Amino acid sequence: MADSAAPPPSGDFTNPFLLITLNPDGRSLARPPDVLLPPSPTGPVVSKDVPLGSGDGASLRLYRPRHHQQAEPGRPLPLVVFHHGGGFALFGAASAPYHAFCENLAAAIPAVVASVDYRLAPEHRLPAAHDDAVAAVLWLRRQALPSPPPDADPWLRDRADFSRCFLAGSSSGGNIAYHAARRLLVEGEGAEGLLPLRISGLILNQPFFGGAERTPSEAASAGDRIIPLPVNDLMWELALPEGADRDHVFCNPVLHHRRRRPEQPLLPRCLVRGYLGDPLIDRQRELAAMLEEQAEGTVALLDREGFHGVELFDRSKADLFFADVKRFVSSSSPPPPPPAAA
Repeated sequence: MADSAAPPPSGDFTNPFLLITLNPDGRSLARPPDVLLPPSPTGPVVSKDVPLGSGDGASLRLYRPRHHQQAEPGRPLPLVVFHHGGGFALFGAASAPYHAFCENLAAAIPAVVASVDYRLAPEHRLPAAHDDAVAAVLWLRRQALPSPPPDADPWLRDRADFSRCFLAGSSSGGNIAYHAARRLLVEGEGAEGLLPLRISGLILNQPFFGGAERTPSEAASAGDRIIPLPVNDLMWELALPEGADRDHVFCNPVLHHRRRRPEQPLLPRCLVRGYLGDPLIDRQRELAAMLEEQAEGTVALLDREGFHGVELFDRSKADLFFADVKRFVSSSSPPPPPPAAA
């Protein structure tokens, strides 16, 4: 039986996913207006934009708390690589809700947050967003090398602890974080190939996955205020490679995991969060069960009331997310090194 729906956003909410239309060329999207905010050079959390230099326009927005040293003198901050939501097709690192979200995340942990401004579908179908996420981690790894690259960033080299890097994302961003981790740690050179950067954990908040066969929570979601069933279907139609169905590995890794022989846990600890009123909750439960086999440990928080994207509407839910992440980061981090002998 599907879980009962959570209270929806307020009545004046206009769902941006219902406003998108395909342009006449059939390959690009007419998107609703998006409020974009510049980086913040002042305030408790400062931010700036840095290009990845990959030639495709992908970039990072970096966030750094100004006064973190007061809380933990002398220790660099954990590094959280965040991927925003939007069904692979909407929003960016500069979008107002996600800019504010990352500011608050950086202050709450505290951490250096690198928000990935990845390419959007359908102009750039998957795996373009996964490629950009991988490129971001490899760019960050170069920042950690003993010999700094020409584009070395002082915020990162002076303030970020590259041995405590976490890949995070909400909704479609959770999908991107998961697939980037698999590319880097399972299908690529593995953890050794990323040193001195170390991925200490994955933070998957209401991750967006699917499949050709409906789950009960999906089947009951025709009237959902955020991702009703037609929107769910449309996002996958726009994002997946042309000709692929929703059992493609980008959408349904659980199915592919079941078909493979069991593999040794190659992913780090994972935090999977979801809410009972989210049409994706059944997929998130399946994902958490799969990660019990793929990862070094999985923390599943999937039994709370709420709806998809609730953290962007309800500050108390956002604060709960920040508290969960802070606890997970702390429990997944090695203890600080002892002070140097006098």
